[in-house]
Amino acid sequence: MRNILLVAKREYLEQIRGRAFRLSTVGLPILFAVIVAIGYGSSLGIGAHKHIVVASTNPALANDVRDQLAHEKGDSGMDVQVIAPASPDMRAQIIQQIQTRAIDGMLWIEAPRGSLPEATYISKSAGDFMTGSRLHDALDNGLIDEQLARGGVTKAQADALAKGVPIVTYQVNSAGRVVRSDAQASFWKGYVMAFLLSLTTMIYGMNVARSVIQEKTSRIFEVMLATVKPSDMLAGKLIGVGAVGLTQIAIWLVAAGAIMATPFASVILSGQFSVHFSWFEGVLFPLYFVLGYLLYSSLFAGLAATCETEQELQMYMPLAAAPTWLSFALIVLIMNDSNSFWAVAASLFPPTAPIVMFLRMASEIPPLWQFGVSIALLVISIFATLWFSSKLYRIGILMYGKRATLPEIFRWLRYS
Repeated sequence: MRNILLVAKREYLEQIRGRAFRLSTVGLPILFAVIVAIGYGSSLGIGAHKHIVVASTNPALANDVRDQLAHEKGDSGMDVQVIAPASPDMRAQIIQQIQTRAIDGMLWIEAPRGSLPEATYISKSAGDFMTGSRLHDALDNGLIDEQLARGGVTKAQADALAKGVPIVTYQVNSAGRVVRSDAQASFWKGYVMAFLLSLTTMIYGMNVARSVIQEKTSRIFEVMLATVKPSDMLAGKLIGVGAVGLTQIAIWLVAAGAIMATPFASVILSGQFSVHFSWFEGVLFPLYFVLGYLLYSSLFAGLAATCETEQELQMYMPLAAAPTWLSFALIVLIMNDSNSFWAVAASLFPPTAPIVMFLRMASEIPPLWQFGVSIALLVISIFATLWFSSKLYRIGILMYGKRATLPEIFRWLRYS
């Protein structure tokens, strides 16, 4: 046990004192914050200063479409010009203005009496789907306004009807109480927690694999094996690197807690878009991180012992990361029905359990027995993977200059 702790201490101090740890601990959250800020800031200018022509044979409908664009939520300052009634000769002239970039686009509405209108949108850009979507909504609402106005409904009443009726969502929790819920906030909470879990698990699992490759190629193992057994070295490496991951997550959580205590965060995390974390989630997150990390890192360590170079190891990483991709591929199914057969099966399957469980928890807390079975299967899988990897590690650690084949790997298992 002493040797295991010594190896763990060496791995922990070597990584936590490194520049990469400091940069990733501080730089990664800042980088994500900058990316989110840039994305949000750039989205505020979508459609700004665009000059759009709405041409129609029906002046009332064209003006209603213009009013809808002028008063839509989050108005981006789009300049809308109405040409109505428009004749077919004007179409070519307007297209010529688009060609010379005098205007950005044209919404042409054919509105024959007694039938639904037909609309086309012409612009210089083939990827201007955001403006096309806004024009589609404005045309739909403008048509409703125009039809209701013909029936004697006032414009204010027509606008109110076009906005629709908001639906407030509630959820029955495990205690039987009806509480307010926010599907969008729940989705993003589960997605972010699952993403962080998979990211940190894969990063530190890869760190274990790279450490094995580096020490194997530097022949440092030949010196260390004089005093430490291979199994103790592997165990100490897993404990030390795992402790680095927990340290980094703890720093992120403390920083996140400090940010959430600010008035700015309290505005964001309340009202229409509110995110709340329970103590239950706070306990399960580090637990599933440790279990997921031990499962993947032990697998990566055994895999690294069979490789000669880090480039060779990189070729196998996509296969080892396939369960993570599978977990996120099921996200739509899980959020739509968290108790479906495939959602439950994926939350019990050890390689996907840590991520899928948090995706399910974002929608509805699963029964406690499923947590128990999931954790028990993870623990069994970890011991099985450690047994397998330690045998590969014991032989492969001293193999140089020869790529391990599948028959040789089976022979290693028999030798050890």
